[in-house]
Amino acid sequence: MRRTRILTAAAGIAAASMALAGCSGGDSGGGSDGDPGGEVEVFTWWAAGTEKAGLDALVEVFNEQNPDVEFINGAVAGGAGSAAKDLLQSRLQAGDPPDTFQAHAGAELQDYIDAAQVEDVSDLYEEFGLTEAFPQDLLDRLTVDGAIYSVPANIHRANVVWANPGVLEEAGLDPEAEYASIDDWIEAMEAVKETGKTPLSVATTWTQVNLLETVLLADLGAEGYEGLWTGDTDWTGSDVTDSLEHFETLMSFTNTDRDGLDWPDATQQIIDGQAAFNVMGDWAEASFAEAGFEAPTDYVYFPVPGTDGVFDFLADSFTLPVGAPHPDGVKAWLETVGSADGQTAFNQAKGSIPARTDADTSEFGAYQQTAITSFAEDTIVSSLAHGAATPVATLNKMTDATSKFTTGASDLATFQEELAAAVGE
Repeated sequence: MRRTRILTAAAGIAAASMALAGCSGGDSGGGSDGDPGGEVEVFTWWAAGTEKAGLDALVEVFNEQNPDVEFINGAVAGGAGSAAKDLLQSRLQAGDPPDTFQAHAGAELQDYIDAAQVEDVSDLYEEFGLTEAFPQDLLDRLTVDGAIYSVPANIHRANVVWANPGVLEEAGLDPEAEYASIDDWIEAMEAVKETGKTPLSVATTWTQVNLLETVLLADLGAEGYEGLWTGDTDWTGSDVTDSLEHFETLMSFTNTDRDGLDWPDATQQIIDGQAAFNVMGDWAEASFAEAGFEAPTDYVYFPVPGTDGVFDFLADSFTLPVGAPHPDGVKAWLETVGSADGQTAFNQAKGSIPARTDADTSEFGAYQQTAITSFAEDTIVSSLAHGAATPVATLNKMTDATSKFTTGASDLATFQEELAAAVGE
């Protein structure tokens, strides 16, 4: 029996409340003097590494399906899209939108919706058959007041630990062990610390926020974690204090050069045997595959201790901005993004799983098979660090508070107050 809790209530998929700008012609495509479908600028933060490999695989399918539409790569480097989101907001405010931009499905889109910067694409769901291809709980999460504003390319899981078996064995630990709680995991990190290796690798602030959300999820449980975003869990409560203390302890086990790194660097420390554990979304899986690693010999993975049976959800999705210069090109791109061929090629390269239930996953790796099962069976919650749980403005304030705390500019009590204030505003 499915145990999924739906965090965003929705009545279902309704008819679009306004027509897609220019999808049936070029006279409403934001004033462009050129061919509205002859090209498409795709704005992402997939600029390097395995993320770019996933984009390249998707573009290859797009070019096959749309040989007359030129793909323009608008990628901006920076993990989790921090730099890309800043540039995107500047372009949107200046009335210079890209044809389509990557965004995390969920609450992250709310700011764009409220600012009337993205179009309702519900009609395309009917046209492309996505209402039948996507699971209903995903459709519910994508729906805002009866409308859908993006097409997801994938499903990612944020609450995954990646570990190096050799480093664990050197510390006298069983590489196959899975830890029931954060406290149990901390004991293992103490053993690693004795060897001189880094117990837990992290990188820049957004990766620390990713760690924070998984600790809150582990300590509060799925319902308590949900309550942080609905108001049912008190951010100033003692249970949150206890969880933040766990986060503080975990950060004490991390690499001192963390703030100058991005997520691939922290993952590489696991690959190179410099660190024992790393918490990262399952896009990290592609890095291990690229290194020629095989599980469980070369690396192991498991849910963050205390979160077994919970799938911390995010999805990369694409939009139709208001005033997109080439709306027919956007429509072609969104069709490829939502297609079975596009999702199979993209996700096999990126380490995520398809949003479509009918995509061919027979060639997917062992980790991805576990993720497919987990998404179908586990309780689903929305990621903080990756835009599913809160709007961008709230996440930015929480990220700033986290950075202050982990760099020593605030104490735990101030950290908790600032997190509470960020969500409460």
